[in-house]
This record gives sequence, C-alpha cells and structure tokens, in this order.
Amino acid sequence: MNITLTDKALQWFQQEMEVESGDTIRFYARYGGSSPFHEGFSLGMTREEPIQIGVKTVIDDITYYIDEKDLWFFNDHDLYVDVDASNDELKYEYKK
Repeated sequence: MNITLTDKALQWFQQEMEVESGDTIRFYARYGGSSPFHEGFSLGMTREEPIQIGVKTVIDDITYYIDEKDLWFFNDHDLYVDVDASNDELKYEYKK
C-alpha cells in the first residue's frame, strides 16, 4: 500500500495546516459518513504523533502516514490525496 499526494495537496497542507519540517499527518478511519468500502466510516486526517505506523510517505521532511490499526479501512488499495478545485478541500481516491 502507498500514500500519494499531488503537488496541490502538498500546497493545501502548507496553507491550511501550516505544516513544517518534522510534522506528522495521520490519515485514519473515522466513524460516520461513507467510503467506497465501508458504509458508516469515512477518512479523517489530523496532525498527530505516530504510535505504530502501518504505511507512510515522507515529503519535504513531513511524514504522512496511516496507523497499523487503520489499514483495514483501505481494503488493500493505495491512497491518493488531491484537492477538489470546486471547494478547495482535500479529496481522496483509492486505487489498486
């Protein structure tokens, strides 16, 4: 499994979350909403120190990761993070 962020997504994190070198951003399964795989769960994101990293990508010394306990949510798919131009919010895609 991989985590891929577009240049627009990286800019979004810089502008909206003011990420800096050494920061860690966690993508996690949260209760509520829906996803392509699990009704009643959606993807959340927060700035948080890792406990047990399941998968990560490091860009410009910023770690974007998914905790081991949340890997089930992705159903063996890669996570692609981009920005929705219509509302300037993150959008997520799951690809095999």
